[in-house]
Amino acid sequence: MKIVDHRTMVLNNEGPPYVGGKWLLFLELITDEGIIGLGERITGGAYSGKLSDLQTQVHLIKELVEQYVIGEDPFNNERIWDRMYASRHDFRHPSLYATPVISAIDMALWDIKGKATNQPIYNLLGGKYHEKLRAYAYMPGMHEIQANPELAGEGAIKLLEEGNSACKLDPFMPMYPIPRDITLPEIENAAKIFENIRKAVGNQLEVGIGTHGQLSTFSAIRVADFLEPYHPYWFEEPVPPENIDEMARVAAHTSIPIATGERLVTKYEFQQVLEKQAAQIIQLDVGQCGGITEAKKIAAIAESHYAMIAPHMYCGPIASSAAIQIDTCSPNFLIQEANQGPLHKTIFKEPLVLDQGFIIPPTGPGLGIEFDEAVLKAHLVE
Repeated sequence: MKIVDHRTMVLNNEGPPYVGGKWLLFLELITDEGIIGLGERITGGAYSGKLSDLQTQVHLIKELVEQYVIGEDPFNNERIWDRMYASRHDFRHPSLYATPVISAIDMALWDIKGKATNQPIYNLLGGKYHEKLRAYAYMPGMHEIQANPELAGEGAIKLLEEGNSACKLDPFMPMYPIPRDITLPEIENAAKIFENIRKAVGNQLEVGIGTHGQLSTFSAIRVADFLEPYHPYWFEEPVPPENIDEMARVAAHTSIPIATGERLVTKYEFQQVLEKQAAQIIQLDVGQCGGITEAKKIAAIAESHYAMIAPHMYCGPIASSAAIQIDTCSPNFLIQEANQGPLHKTIFKEPLVLDQGFIIPPTGPGLGIEFDEAVLKAHLVE
């Protein structure tokens, strides 16, 4: 079997809010046997404005596919991955420019392998370790809650009634500048939010802190000290993720588990996070870190450090499907972000199942997904 062609598709996402970005960028790899593999280049907030912003990524997909993928056997994905990553001098250093394109190509290759063998990808990576996947939601109405922390209790009760056992919230806004000092009144307000959640639901709901790397090191340490009595599930990106040593400094000062990874790429960056003890909850993004091939290696490195994975999922439906495949076969899977927009629920003939706080892994071959062609066509951008 050989890869003989490819196709890129840009879709209008449904929103607002546009979960995964205003535009979605999909990839099809086409084989000489008629099998088509699906991939997704994550767009996210970086491409929420002009459609023309996507042109560079469409061209980069074309360059890499034509140079490294056309004519190749899709089962040789390790060699294809390494050639895409290492052949060009300027791409050897991981970046969020090239690596997400490599990720899209890689997940399409795995989709082909699954379809060719009539197996879900997780069966090709060790089998189904988890029958269902615990997921977490977002605390609803955070802008109102920041102004009135008493509302946090009502939000927590609602989440439990919907079947959720965990959620995440960002108690510090605005997001910029980064990093910044968090004032004492801001920290006290965050503590009131947690206090009201615990009053309403006790310890029935795990609550993670998300901060998008907003804090300076000393502010992160102060925040952790204030919030420790409420036992947060994790403290996500307490400082900007590029300085691993400073994140490790925060980790050394608190009992709250540190989580990071959504903006890191390849096993090389994650290895440093784990070796320096900067985090024990690894939020790899399958659509950015290097695809399914790299995500499985990152999960294994984390497992050797007794760290857990809680993959990031602010993306379109194909990349979401790829994350679910990794979750299902990884012994150290902890929880999956469940961030779905309206299009996620309609674009496949059999939508991804989220029920009572759990995701049910699909059983179909490859990524386990198949487009509803009418929905796809209705959202395509010519």
